[in-house]
Amino acid sequence: MKNNNKTPLYLILTKFLLPFIITVLGFVVLYFIVSRGSVGKLYLLMFAYFIPPLGKETIIPIGISGGELTIPLLNQYVVVPSINPLVMALSIAFVDIVVALFLLWNYDFAKKIPIIGKFMDKVEKIGRSSSDKYSWIKPLRFIGLVLFVMVPFQGSGGLVGSIVGRLIGMKPWNTFFAISLGAIIGTILIAYFSEAILSVFVKNFLFGLLIVIILLVIGIMIFVYKNYKNNNKKAF
Repeated sequence: MKNNNKTPLYLILTKFLLPFIITVLGFVVLYFIVSRGSVGKLYLLMFAYFIPPLGKETIIPIGISGGELTIPLLNQYVVVPSINPLVMALSIAFVDIVVALFLLWNYDFAKKIPIIGKFMDKVEKIGRSSSDKYSWIKPLRFIGLVLFVMVPFQGSGGLVGSIVGRLIGMKPWNTFFAISLGAIIGTILIAYFSEAILSVFVKNFLFGLLIVIILLVIGIMIFVYKNYKNNNKKAF
């Protein structure tokens, strides 16, 4: 990291290291407040959140689900630890918030990191070339970015949210607070909605399965519609 803008070296190092220190402290706090049987699962899911195509809409339900399961063929019971919905939600929100904080202070440096930098360039290119990919966010500004991070689109977390905020000309701290608010609200909604669906499964498996099928059909319809819309635009 070259100090080209006359910023004191201690300030550059603080901005670079502080997000990592906060991350470590967050993991330590979770170690003491989460049960020993669940904390390993929670750590694993927080790391898995960085792996596409996994997102908050898949990671959180996996985290709060648990109980006795039968292993096929072996006919053995295993106990899968469950995580409190609020803890699970805030842990994933914490990941987005720390990522947003790191990019707030180290955006240009992050673009030099091999894999992350290429991904950031790709998102920036899409944002600049596409007329409607993120255009709906710009008129809404702060609220638009909150909604973008809150709704579980693939790639709508702290990393992409930070890039989008920059593309639409938002101030860095406004972007950070919008991402933080959207992450907290979105993860909590997903967590308690998932818990409700899981409780329905326990009480009435067929009814719960019907709800999941309906949600899958809606998701497929949205995916097909978006592809159809994009193909029509390319045709013209």
